[in-house]
Amino acid sequence: MSPLKAGDKAPQFSLPDQDGETINLSDFKGQRVLVYFYPKAMTPGCTIQACGLRDAMDDLKDFNIEVLGISIDEPTKLSRFSEKEMLNFILLSDADHQTALQFGVWGEKQFMGKTYDGIHRISFLINPQGNIEHVFDKFKTSDHHQVVLDYLKQHSS
Repeated sequence: MSPLKAGDKAPQFSLPDQDGETINLSDFKGQRVLVYFYPKAMTPGCTIQACGLRDAMDDLKDFNIEVLGISIDEPTKLSRFSEKEMLNFILLSDADHQTALQFGVWGEKQFMGKTYDGIHRISFLINPQGNIEHVFDKFKTSDHHQVVLDYLKQHSS
């Protein structure tokens, strides 16, 4: 597994959202987009991470950031997750994990002694030109939103 790096062109994708609508990365051309990959909706860590982003949304909007959360969950599960946690951003279903592969976040993981393939928890800030501006790969689920905001505060134009 080798995640994309800052400066790389972000892969274009079209994925169904929590309502079954197709969302394209190109829909956000000219905007900064935080694409965050997470393993599984409605699990404790992913819920903490999503709620942190939800609660920080006003601050993220101050930097004109759109947030797209991507997992391999089906849209129906994403819809339940979004409603249950009152999420205020788009969740996308990468059921065949092709987008995760393109971003280099699909690979071997270990959990409770088992080895399996899955999504690694990595986020990409994509600039208005469609390039990866920054990769967030060192954070806890509880401080992910703060790590992103700290970066934005330090690198705002």
